[in-house]
Amino acid sequence: MPMTIAEKILAAHCDRERVAPGELIEARLDFVFANDITGPMAFRVFKEAGGERVFDPQRVAMIPDHFVPNKDIASAVQAKELREFALAQQLPYYFEVGRMGIEHVLLPEQGLVLPGEVIIGADSHTCTYGALGAFATGVGSTDLGAALVTGKTWFRVPESIRFVYRGEPGEWVGGKDLILYTIGRIGVDGARYKAMEFTGPLIERLPMNERFTMSNMAIEAGAKVGIIAPDAVTEAYVSGRAKRAYTFYRSDGDAAYAAVHEWDLSGLEPQVACPHLPENVKGVSELRQVRIDQSVIGSCTNGRLEDLRVAASLLKGRKVAPHVRCIVIPGTPEVCRQALDEGLYQIFMDAEAVVSTPTCGPCLGGYMGILAAGERAVSTTNRNFVGRMGHVESEVYLASPAVAAASAVAGRIAHPNDI
Repeated sequence: MPMTIAEKILAAHCDRERVAPGELIEARLDFVFANDITGPMAFRVFKEAGGERVFDPQRVAMIPDHFVPNKDIASAVQAKELREFALAQQLPYYFEVGRMGIEHVLLPEQGLVLPGEVIIGADSHTCTYGALGAFATGVGSTDLGAALVTGKTWFRVPESIRFVYRGEPGEWVGGKDLILYTIGRIGVDGARYKAMEFTGPLIERLPMNERFTMSNMAIEAGAKVGIIAPDAVTEAYVSGRAKRAYTFYRSDGDAAYAAVHEWDLSGLEPQVACPHLPENVKGVSELRQVRIDQSVIGSCTNGRLEDLRVAASLLKGRKVAPHVRCIVIPGTPEVCRQALDEGLYQIFMDAEAVVSTPTCGPCLGGYMGILAAGERAVSTTNRNFVGRMGHVESEVYLASPAVAAASAVAGRIAHPNDI
């Protein structure tokens, strides 16, 4: 029986020749992790289940990335619980402030999540690692706590939807625009509990950072995973950093899909998701009259070095509009270091933007960029629900680093070519 890449990975992890959509399985896990928000809840489940030692310290990570450096007493308590659990369990992959990065940028960079693996994290954007050809998905703290004990978890094998991208998009269009276009077409529940499989000539040309961006936002369409078959681009990324052996899987040519979407995106302009859903997508040229108060460049969606390079290329020699706050958040210390070495920090500072330590910060309305009532932000983050970045009467527009940088200069939503 032919299988999709998602089905092949799950079959291999429950020692079966094949699995089919709808089946309930228990799969071995290659890597599990939590952060400062979700970890403490998982630890309580771990203890209630009689857990004494995690199933394998080499396959567990704890990453305080949401509210650190601690923004208040409550966040300090959460971070302390994460730290104490990691120390008690002697976890080698505990990332304290200074080594810490945004988890979904940090773990691939560190070679801890790899092609062909089954990975769960107590964070919804764990689907990011599907860009490597892994079955990676977010779970709740209860499931994470149990997995820390057993090294296994259950899944209902998802159906797969195949997306085929062709054509020659317009200038400045990348992975963020492709995934926003996709969510705009199918809706925030258009792939509910499905495996979104991204294919086609446009995907093959995407560098890894753009692939991570696409898989990262699969959850915004309701998907279980967003997966890209590994290839030479994947191999070049993982070969020098992998901490374990890995396996490349590909879908069979005659595999069955719940649906297939084929799009010619020739001429596509940069896309923007308007308030208050990621499916409310328009071309940037339709939004040039929207005045903004803040621009955020970073997050697990677009906080990689390549994203910062794009932003810097547009901010160089220019100034952020006087009424706009531009906040740049590198994804990891390594991204910080490389951006500093390349002179990107100087460009940002000369443009009168501010550069933050790695943190999820404003993405979830945590800190480092909260919006007041009536304020609008353009952000390279992944969600724009009511109150997501602050006051319930604020607005968030999701866009690429290019659009976010151009908008910071223009003081309004802008196409990069506008500046």
